[in-house]
Amino acid sequence: MAVALRTLLADHTIAAAPELVRDEGEGVVRCLACAHRCRIGQGKAGVCQVRFNTAGQLRVPGGYVAGLQVDPIEKKPFYHVYPGQEALSFGMLGCDFHCSYCQNWISSQTLRDDQAVAEPRAATAERIVELAVQHRSPVMVSTYNEPLITADWAVEIFKLARPHGIRCGFVSNGNATPEVIEFLRPWADLYKVDLKCYNDRNYRKLGGTLQAVLDTIARLKERGFWVEVVTLVVPGFNDSEQELESIARFLVGVSAEIPWHVTAFHPDYKMADSPPTPPSTLLRAWELGRAAGLQFVYAGNLPGSVGDCENTRCPACGGLLVKRYGFQVEANHVRAGRCPKCGTAVPGVWDDGPERSSQGRGRPRSVPL
Repeated sequence: MAVALRTLLADHTIAAAPELVRDEGEGVVRCLACAHRCRIGQGKAGVCQVRFNTAGQLRVPGGYVAGLQVDPIEKKPFYHVYPGQEALSFGMLGCDFHCSYCQNWISSQTLRDDQAVAEPRAATAERIVELAVQHRSPVMVSTYNEPLITADWAVEIFKLARPHGIRCGFVSNGNATPEVIEFLRPWADLYKVDLKCYNDRNYRKLGGTLQAVLDTIARLKERGFWVEVVTLVVPGFNDSEQELESIARFLVGVSAEIPWHVTAFHPDYKMADSPPTPPSTLLRAWELGRAAGLQFVYAGNLPGSVGDCENTRCPACGGLLVKRYGFQVEANHVRAGRCPKCGTAVPGVWDDGPERSSQGRGRPRSVPL
């Protein structure tokens, strides 16, 4: 299966964007799409397995999707971007990490794991944007696998989406380079980063380094992206008070306005026998984030079990701004980006239309090509 899929993916490639490759001479290329900065000889692939050197040219994924659906934007999760609206989400195959608890492993671990059997479907950038317009999606995101390794084609899609007023973004592990962030910035405004832990040794077990992700978060804020950060809290891996407090302090040092989502782990992939995250752990993480000075901390994946911690409140007066239950928005009171009670500006990307909820629309929907 892996051999057949590898051949199929090789037929769905484009040349790497010039900004994301460097000629090293003698047919060798350096890939700049992620912080691995793979040096790739002819006939070889990078760590991600989907960016490879053919006759001295870096070929990268293009012209297909492995996942395509309309999602509640809260599922990404973006809580400060058009609450109650939907995002057209597309994904490809492959990842530059190999997390044992990955909850998208069927698409992300393709070519590494014979059990990961997501099938690609041919698609054009024009068709994907057409679907976003048809579904009146104000946002498009590259997600499901690691979008950095497919950034070249994502930008082709985003360039077509921009004239329609569609906001574009990545849902990513944050293992980026300065070069790929500069490449994305003209066409993308939104970036969700998974900050998986605050321990470099554990980060290396996942396939990356802590510093690369910390640098990405800081650089994204400097370049004006709207950034939200997620930490999947995994029992025994990153759930100590010291580690969670360290994450919160780092984020405050970048910007106290960054929303931090602490979400519950559910047994999956190679950690199917591990215990799920209890609500008490998420509530403690929420308390640590607020105590550190973060204005917006959210507990996720356990709707109804975390009290008020899914909701957005005004950082000045404490008034309720957005009420949520899971992926559903039950009320959104933000008006023109401000608290209706005290007038304080609320950081984010807000819809200035009438107050709305997403009740009855809180489920992902597959989109046929």
